Amino acid sequence: MFEKILLPVDGSEPAMRALRVGADVAGRYGSEVAVMCVYRHHGPLEASLSMVRPYEPGSPDKALNEYANSVVVEAAGELAALGFNDVKQIVRRGPVARTIVRYAKDHGFDLIVLGSRGLGDVEGFLLGSVSHKVTSLADCPCLTVK
Repeated sequence: MFEKILLPVDGSEPAMRALRVGADVAGRYGSEVAVMCVYRHHGPLEASLSMVRPYEPGSPDKALNEYANSVVVEAAGELAALGFNDVKQIVRRGPVARTIVRYAKDHGFDLIVLGSRGLGDVEGFLLGSVSHKVTSLADCPCLTVK
């Protein structure tokens, strides 16, 4: 039923719970799984005002990319502990929900499993959560985990 499952993660506890649920579903169906972390691009003005690393000036995008890579490595490690050895690790930069949906569509994913709330709770309250946007935009089924 589900041949390919995309597991977007941001390092939050809800995302890691969703990862475990996604692994359970994948195990039941013998699905291929991929973990993905998307970070938002910071323009030159935002970069000049950034407090990401105040003692190590540089691009916030670089710091966010490093964090995103560490998140997918941690997620892939958790999946490996659950018996998934061939986990694709994806890091992308862009509008989070749209990037997840576009990647899922372009690469033929049958299911997206993600946490209902992640690290952007305040932004989610004001603008709508990433999970809400993903479920609204995706062509494939989505499972949100609380």
